Amino acid sequence: MTEPPHRTVHTVSELAEILRALVEDSLPRLWVEGEISNLSKPASGHWYFTLKDARAQIRCAMFRNANYLVRPPPQNGDHVRVRAQASFYTARGDLQLICEYMEPAGEGALLRAFEELKKRLSAEGLFDPDLKRPVPSMPRRIGVITSATGAAIQDVRAALARRFPLLEVVLWPVPVQGAAAAPAIVKALRELPKRAPVDAVLLVRGGGSLEDLWAFNEEAVARAVRACTVPVVTGIGHEIDTTIADFAADLRAPTPTAAAELVTPDGRAFVARLQRLGDAATRAMTLGLSMSGERLARARGALQRLHPRRALEERAQRLDDHEQRLRAALLRRLRDGLQAQTALSQRLQARDPAQRLKLARVGLAQLGGRLNTALGAALRLRRAHWDRQQALLRSLSPQAVLDRGYAVARLRDADGGQVIRAPDDAPAEASFVLLLARGRLDVRRTGPD
Repeated sequence: MTEPPHRTVHTVSELAEILRALVEDSLPRLWVEGEISNLSKPASGHWYFTLKDARAQIRCAMFRNANYLVRPPPQNGDHVRVRAQASFYTARGDLQLICEYMEPAGEGALLRAFEELKKRLSAEGLFDPDLKRPVPSMPRRIGVITSATGAAIQDVRAALARRFPLLEVVLWPVPVQGAAAAPAIVKALRELPKRAPVDAVLLVRGGGSLEDLWAFNEEAVARAVRACTVPVVTGIGHEIDTTIADFAADLRAPTPTAAAELVTPDGRAFVARLQRLGDAATRAMTLGLSMSGERLARARGALQRLHPRRALEERAQRLDDHEQRLRAALLRRLRDGLQAQTALSQRLQARDPAQRLKLARVGLAQLGGRLNTALGAALRLRRAHWDRQQALLRSLSPQAVLDRGYAVARLRDADGGQVIRAPDDAPAEASFVLLLARGRLDVRRTGPD
């Protein structure tokens, strides 16, 4: 029976490559958060682990050229956030993530530090409402402290242009994230009013995680806000985000756009129309950039699939799998051999003549002990019987009778002395001896009575 001509048959390898291309083309790079388990770090330097939550898990690989920047190295049970490319590991038929970046997840420690600093500065009076300065209702020049390339400055400029186009804006660019952000913000709050005669300062940035906004939770920034010579208006993150700098500021806005609106009067009507046109252009540009970015991402993904490094990485992963299986097999063989050797050794010891002789000696010693115990018991019984017989003999001996106060009379004659039991046994004028308990008496009968 022949197959229909329209049927296409793929090998397993072909299907696996199709699945990998489908997964990597359809899914862009993404962020995934979860708990690490089954972490393996073979000698190659690559990491293999599983990311899981309460309901699902997925295999992950992080190769040596990416994981050397992760400090400290992760452990099983760590809660992490990774940036990864979804892929399909053809050798095992598994969906997996190729991780490019890893960072700890969870904001518990940062939240505790935030609450402690907030409580301490509040107790110090740094957030006292009486310290708040009024914001000018008709400013002529506004200072803006934020990133020159971030979305916040764009939002502020758009809001100012919409509400009050004649307002002059002085930008002091600073990093708004990372270790250098807080010192730069402190310097800007101190130097900007000196360099330009501004009526107020906007301290703004776009939204982000608690870690991203942490520069605005530094104590030095809060004190610099209060020490600034002009009113400070904050617009940091989104409406739900609140920082230490917001509490110290003279006025807090929920977003950068709202901060710009709070310091400017309402503009003319035609500005609103211009703003709508500008928004439409921005959306069109953003959409165009987004589409271009997606095309670039797909092209980059295709290029990476064809890059020799991907093939080397996959072969390295296969080599690590073989190494782990070989090591496990060797350990099993070694364990089985040790168990067999132990069993043979135990059997040999059980049949060893020296061991059997030792056991016989132990049994003989036990029998000797039992014999000695039995002989001792028998001797004690014989000695007790002997003592009883001696006591009986002593109680029946003549000496015992004498000791009780009696005397024995014996005739003094050549026959050895007949015992006198009655007066008739002793003739008149007879000599006899009275035997006492201690000593004797020589007696002579002088008459018949």
